Amino acid sequence: MLTKRERIIAILAFAAVGFLVLNKFLVGPVTGKLQALETQKSQLRIELDEAQNLFRKRRALEKRWKTALSESLRNEVEAEIKVGRAIYEWSNDARLTLSSVKPERTTTEKGLKEMTFVVVGTGSLDAVTQFLWKIETAVLPIKVKDMQLGSSNETGQSMSVQLRLSVLCLGKDQTTTGNNPPQEVNDEQI
Repeated sequence: MLTKRERIIAILAFAAVGFLVLNKFLVGPVTGKLQALETQKSQLRIELDEAQNLFRKRRALEKRWKTALSESLRNEVEAEIKVGRAIYEWSNDARLTLSSVKPERTTTEKGLKEMTFVVVGTGSLDAVTQFLWKIETAVLPIKVKDMQLGSSNETGQSMSVQLRLSVLCLGKDQTTTGNNPPQEVNDEQI
């Protein structure tokens, strides 16, 4: 028979061994699972935030797309007139003297037509940079495809610039369906 003291020590030893076994086989794995679930939960929250931002951006871009279609260049003639007028306006604002503005009709791609404008002008370095800034920040669907810049002196007082500008306009088949946005996708469907 065990004495009272030995019984207390045995009970404490069994309790300690039981606690270690319980910790190793039950508490440890459960704690590990909880940490894994917390990590997965935080990753899913990040993905959800990214998805919600994507839907917000889509809605904003869809509004911009509708605006762009309503104010778009509907055909080549309208594109030639609006862009030509804008180029002369930008050059006057920038104090750049244009010697040539030549529109060229080029290719069709997926219902959109691309027109190219070759623009040649002279002015100060400030005038050229202001003119380029106006082109790059324009509402019109226009971009600089090619640029040649030259100077007759090192001070930049007399710069010559030759630009090849690309402009997109709607093709004939897009003008009738152009006001219809891409098919709506409901947030809950995804």
